[in-house]
Amino acid sequence: MPGKVKDARHGQGKKAAQLDGTRKLPTHLYETELYRLQGELVKMQEWVRAEGARIVVIFEGRDAAGKGGTIKRVTQYLNPRLARIAALPAPTERQRTQWYFQRYVENLPAAGEVVLFDRSWYNRAGVEHVMGFCTKEEYSRFLHQCPIFERLLVEDGILLRKYWFSVSDEEQQHRFESRLHDPLRGWKLSSMDLESITRWEDYSRAKDEMFVHTDIPEAPWHVVESDDKRRARINMIAHLLSTVPYHKVKQPALKLPPRPPAQGYIRTPRDMQAYVPDHAAKLLAGNGKDGADGAR
Repeated sequence: MPGKVKDARHGQGKKAAQLDGTRKLPTHLYETELYRLQGELVKMQEWVRAEGARIVVIFEGRDAAGKGGTIKRVTQYLNPRLARIAALPAPTERQRTQWYFQRYVENLPAAGEVVLFDRSWYNRAGVEHVMGFCTKEEYSRFLHQCPIFERLLVEDGILLRKYWFSVSDEEQQHRFESRLHDPLRGWKLSSMDLESITRWEDYSRAKDEMFVHTDIPEAPWHVVESDDKRRARINMIAHLLSTVPYHKVKQPALKLPPRPPAQGYIRTPRDMQAYVPDHAAKLLAGNGKDGADGAR
């Protein structure tokens, strides 16, 4: 009997390991589920538009934790007029004299809009605090005011969702190294990012302190394990959808009208307009293929 209990526990342990984020999500499963979830995001967007709802989604976490890639997948098929990304630069001298939350308020959604903050007002509790870009008084004031500010947003009807992307120091190091030698992603790596390596524990303490003060019932934090980017994207999007009471909105039936008969219009001669050079033709010629081959 004890042996059976041990075996059962061992089996449960294997199942748990499959569910705890240690297994990489296969590409075919990831792509299939991502496409399905993106279809649900489109439905959610239509519900937001029809109901005049307002959604704010905050993406926070360490550098290279996968926030940007997840935001891209969230917005890939959404209407950019209804779903906006707010990635604010460093404040101007004038903005530094304003109430800290003021420039973020200007980016909050109107009715029928979704705003995704690629980093947010939590800069003050993270990089500004750790790097000494704000005073101790400003930091303490933020921790006091932030829960009040977020309660006001929720009381006014805004659906506020906060996600913290958690990445291990080993995986962050790997991603930094890959960016260091990638000409297409080198812009993602800054001296500030490199500084975060030497201040890992400082950022950990800052995050813990931030959670103590701002993980409130009205606007709780949701942690996304992101060592596996695919799992992180799937998990975050699925969770977001599960927290929004959307439903499919019936769309009016659309039908393409018949094209009217020609009425004598003559197109402007091609040599009177400046066309973009056919760079693709050079590629085909260099590859020994013609348009027909490419079509097949």
